[in-house]
Amino acid sequence: MRKNGRDERRARMALRVGVIGGGQLARMMIAPAVELGLELRVLAEAEGMSAELAATSVGDYRDLETVRAFAKDVDVVTFDHEHVPQDVLRALVDEGVAVHPGPDALKYAQDKLDMRARLAELGVPQPDWAAVATPDDLQAFLDDHGGRAVVKTPRGGYDGKGVRVVSDAAEAADWFEALDGGALLVEELVSFVRELAQQIARRPSGEMVAYPVVETVQLDGVCAEVFAPAPGTTPRLVEVAEGIGRSIAEGLGVTGMLAVELFETDDERILVNELAMRPHNSGHWSQDGSVTSQFEQHLRAVADLPLGETTPRAPWSVMINILGGPVEGALDSRFADAMADQPSAKIHTYGKAPRPGRKVGHVNATGDDLDDAVFVARAAAEHFR
Repeated sequence: MRKNGRDERRARMALRVGVIGGGQLARMMIAPAVELGLELRVLAEAEGMSAELAATSVGDYRDLETVRAFAKDVDVVTFDHEHVPQDVLRALVDEGVAVHPGPDALKYAQDKLDMRARLAELGVPQPDWAAVATPDDLQAFLDDHGGRAVVKTPRGGYDGKGVRVVSDAAEAADWFEALDGGALLVEELVSFVRELAQQIARRPSGEMVAYPVVETVQLDGVCAEVFAPAPGTTPRLVEVAEGIGRSIAEGLGVTGMLAVELFETDDERILVNELAMRPHNSGHWSQDGSVTSQFEQHLRAVADLPLGETTPRAPWSVMINILGGPVEGALDSRFADAMADQPSAKIHTYGKAPRPGRKVGHVNATGDDLDDAVFVARAAAEHFR
């Protein structure tokens, strides 16, 4: 019997990867998916999102029936963000859907209290912390930790949201009032000299690879710059950071990309700050600076394909985020000037309208000299501000 066009296409088609979430991370998976011969499908939250080129469905990722319908037409489900509810994820797994990372791992990226407790069980170094259900609990922690601490909402915070530095329990009174039988997370205010990030990729079969540890610079709680590898690192620091990342990836059963945000303290400790189980801002440099980008690597990992090399293509890579965008006009109008000014810079934009503080793109630069790469990336990014 002669096959129709759709059957023929299916017969020669490779794995179908479904990404829940239509943001810039899904957008940046499109090109490597094409190159790997994978079919990328995206469940976007709304029309016109960053990954609209691959958006095959639009709907609420919190609705089981919407997600179930999307998952029926793919071979593996992965994510642009970590906000899909546990009951939805577990229903997919119970129905035999391949979900990477799975709910048992993802819950530790969704709830910071769960994360802290599990990392403590794994013996991973982290700041002193506590779950506080009342202002009195918080005040007691403050009194025991020099009068200042970091308070976080356990769920939903990112890019500096849901985080406060407080010196009095009254400064978190509104958060306590909003609690419904739960608790807030309080952590010691770490005296750190810089922030680092360690990325690990792990596939279901257990193979893992590590990227170079990088230095990240935050602006108002948002990642602004990344230097890869982290300048001034010692072999011991590299070993410790990678060891922490591998321990977490294996201990939590992460599949796909894992980003471990770290503090390097002034007394030479390396402490875990946050986790992300997906491609991450700290790894955008790898698009142009690594043999295998984090976006290709994530697809390889969730499809359980052999992982790619993470060797840097140049001694230094620098990533500068474009935050906010131009006050007047579209990003598109700035490309020609930026390209002419810095022809070696690689410009990546997200199809987003400019808005104060919003991540609308980033610029990568690579080279033999760190200062030169920093100059190129910053100069190119400045055209879009």
